[in-house]
Amino acid sequence: MNTNIVKFDISSDGLVCEGTLTLCGNYIIKTVDGTEEKFNIKEIDEAVQITDIGCGRLELKPKGGSQDGSDNIAVCRFSMACVKEIGELVKVINHFLESGELLDINTDDLPVCPKCHRHYARGMSVCMFCVKKSYVFSRAFTYFRPYLKSVIGAGLLLALANVLSAIMPLFNSILIDDYLVPTADATPYFESRATGVIAIAVVMTVTFALSRVISIFSARISARVGSRFSYDLRKLVYDKIQSLSLSSMSGKTAGNLIHRVTRDTERVKEFFNQQGRYLIEQVIIFTVILIILFCTNFMLTIAVLLPIPIAVFVMTLFRHSTRVRYHKQWRVASKETSVLHDIIKGIRVVKAFGNEERETNKFSAVSEKLARVSASNEKYWAVTFPLVGNFIALGEFLVLIIGGKMVLDGTLTLGELTRFNLYLAYLYAPIRWLSMFPRRIADCSTSLVKIYEILDEEPQMATPEKPEKINPSGDVEFSGVTFGYKSYEPVLKNINLHIKSGEMIGLVGHSGAGKSTMINLCMRLYDPTLGKITIDGVDIRDIPQDELRNNIGVVFQETYLFSGSVFENIAYARPDASLDEVIAAAKAARAHEFVTKLPDGYNTVIGENGHSLSGGERQRISIARAILKNPKILILDEATSSLDPETEIKIQEALANLIEGRTTIAIAHRLATLKNANRLVVIEKGRIAEVGSHEELIKLGGIYSNLVAAQRQTSSLH
Repeated sequence: MNTNIVKFDISSDGLVCEGTLTLCGNYIIKTVDGTEEKFNIKEIDEAVQITDIGCGRLELKPKGGSQDGSDNIAVCRFSMACVKEIGELVKVINHFLESGELLDINTDDLPVCPKCHRHYARGMSVCMFCVKKSYVFSRAFTYFRPYLKSVIGAGLLLALANVLSAIMPLFNSILIDDYLVPTADATPYFESRATGVIAIAVVMTVTFALSRVISIFSARISARVGSRFSYDLRKLVYDKIQSLSLSSMSGKTAGNLIHRVTRDTERVKEFFNQQGRYLIEQVIIFTVILIILFCTNFMLTIAVLLPIPIAVFVMTLFRHSTRVRYHKQWRVASKETSVLHDIIKGIRVVKAFGNEERETNKFSAVSEKLARVSASNEKYWAVTFPLVGNFIALGEFLVLIIGGKMVLDGTLTLGELTRFNLYLAYLYAPIRWLSMFPRRIADCSTSLVKIYEILDEEPQMATPEKPEKINPSGDVEFSGVTFGYKSYEPVLKNINLHIKSGEMIGLVGHSGAGKSTMINLCMRLYDPTLGKITIDGVDIRDIPQDELRNNIGVVFQETYLFSGSVFENIAYARPDASLDEVIAAAKAARAHEFVTKLPDGYNTVIGENGHSLSGGERQRISIARAILKNPKILILDEATSSLDPETEIKIQEALANLIEGRTTIAIAHRLATLKNANRLVVIEKGRIAEVGSHEELIKLGGIYSNLVAAQRQTSSLH
């Protein structure tokens, strides 16, 4: 909702309280226990939110105040439950100070769980820490529904196989009472006891073989269903990850995401496919055996069932602790995957610094922690599972006591007691399987929750409701753009810049000033916190992302090449490009000469991130990729940073041809590479500090002039 009130929960003395901050006109009104305090925002330069460990504080920087914040005005403190709402307040205050426009505080996307007070995962309407199992599994069932008939079929076949196996005790009973130790009322089918024994043995063998064949068919169906379901679920999660914005992705490690796509989906598949099949089989077997036992002896069956409610009650006592344990195991396993991913990906750096032993110890430490957590969970089950089994075993003792007395009294034959005991094993097998079910549920629900966090996260780069088609000429404009990776910590502040079609703009400034952030916003890898960016007058948020990016080519400072051939890496910009087009782009990027010297030319596989190529060669392939795209708008982020001077001259010639007729935004720390720029824009602390040509900015004697002088001084040292 839109409002002008936010809450905080820690007083100035560090005590828990219930306070509010109200933005009213030019004032912030702080209210705690009926006491009000006013702060005039016209007397400040900036509102600052400082986030510490577990808590934060809101401060106001007075006009003319010190840069170190020593004279900031403390407004309130707050726990992490309030951090996002306070952040929205800070954003609104600073926007008001910049533009004079007072916005409402928007907390629509900041819902908090009323039970645990945690913020919901983005896009979700339930708390994944407090959600009921019924929601978790009923939702997962909707993904599994297309395979339900096949799983039921596999379960019925497995049940049939086990029912055939369950006939064995009946044959054993007949064998004992009619042939081996015949009773007085025995009615054998064969006059010869030897013939009867052989016939029963043959029937038992055929029944057993038929049972095995049917179970094989069940397993084959289950394997086919599992493969399809696993594929669909992994694709669903992977496709969603691809649609997430960079800000969403940056909050998760690569290992974390890999864990969700691989291990979590595998656990869910195993639970719904295998355990679903076993559930059908166990229910049928339990029902059939229970009927047989009641028909054999009613009193003994009642004795058998007496301990079961106690066992079920004991299982419910361990439900919560089981869930907590498996959530912890998931986090540690995810951490192990992340560490392994980082070590393998950065193996060249590891070896360059001779840190193999250090990384081995790091991985060993996290693996050891996972082993400890896993061992702890196994010990936990080693205690709880036998405890449940002990209650079930009471029924077996009751059968021996009561059944033994019946045999001695002559009301029950030895064969009937033997049959009853054999069937008892079939009856208790489903119960023992069920006693392990809380563990399986906890394991699966943990994975499902992690999958839902991905599936339910709404892409911050939302698809426009009414997309506008464009055929851009390349006119780009930043209008009042403010942006922060955290909304209350702006990296760019009130950026206004008009880049005309066909113009080349050079972005210069100190590291961390916000240059790369500007081009990230232009490509709509993020959306502005405030303001807008337009291309030919159309807000880029109203342009479909695929269309926008089809008209923007980029060469990043950090070149990334995929594990594949040179041809595939260049053609990544246009998968339908012909070999002639790829070669033309490579020639324009001055890459053709070294590519033809590779063992297989354009078909040479260059390995992960092009590790077999030099930095300059990788950069030239990246430039060829951008040239092949033939974009209307070109972005160069330190495009020649990895090149030697001789190669850089050649690349500059190629880029000069590429830039002609296109709108170009270039970032370069070596200012000489921006000599062809129409204008230079100097970014300082997130603001546009200077704009002009090289000569104009030198005459100005400001930030740009100092940067040039510093570079000349550095060059003279060499």
